[in-house]
Amino acid sequence: MSATRSLILIRHGEVDFSEQAFRQTPRGRQWDPKLSAKGQEQAQLLGKRLAAHHQLGAVYVSPFQRCLETVAPFVELTGSKTTVQEDLGEVYVGDWEGKSFEEIVQADEQVAQKFRDSAVLFIHSGGESGQALRDRVRPAIDDMLDRHPEGDIAVIAHGGVINAYITRLLAFEHDMLYLPENTSLNTVLIDGADRRVKFLNDVRHLSMPSLFELDGAQPPTRA
Repeated sequence: MSATRSLILIRHGEVDFSEQAFRQTPRGRQWDPKLSAKGQEQAQLLGKRLAAHHQLGAVYVSPFQRCLETVAPFVELTGSKTTVQEDLGEVYVGDWEGKSFEEIVQADEQVAQKFRDSAVLFIHSGGESGQALRDRVRPAIDDMLDRHPEGDIAVIAHGGVINAYITRLLAFEHDMLYLPENTSLNTVLIDGADRRVKFLNDVRHLSMPSLFELDGAQPPTRA
């Protein structure tokens, strides 16, 4: 009988919205800001929470700066190795790259109305469709699970990426089910081929950080 383990999908910390940094990806030129000061604080608290987790078999991370900075405190605490995976990169939004929601909705009232009615949209010009996002994210994550048949797996990525995986499990018909909070843990139980959602938007490390203090003990060092 296979042991139940967890796939922990984590959204990056809050970003610095004033930044206009970009990176070239296989999908196009994408916005690539660093974390804000608040995002860095969130990452520190997340790092302590993950360091207190004794069953992580692997940690995968999106190559975007905000995700690399989010996982950095955990790496510093534990010496853990992480694997950068391009397929975990955020959805490409074409002409919307680098624009705030405010800029997007102010330019088009029809778009503004649709934003009011749903979590996020894949209606941008020249961008990646919801189906295309699912087609790259789901096989990538399933491959991680196959490569690491023991222990829990943490994935630090983006809200769109998390939804691309979760919506399949819940048979949700739209591209976005919800907006994951920054550094939230979204946990899927893995039992052989079975996948079951356990928690969504878990931010106890932000609301109750004392739960994850190490009390002076050294965190475990992982390979």
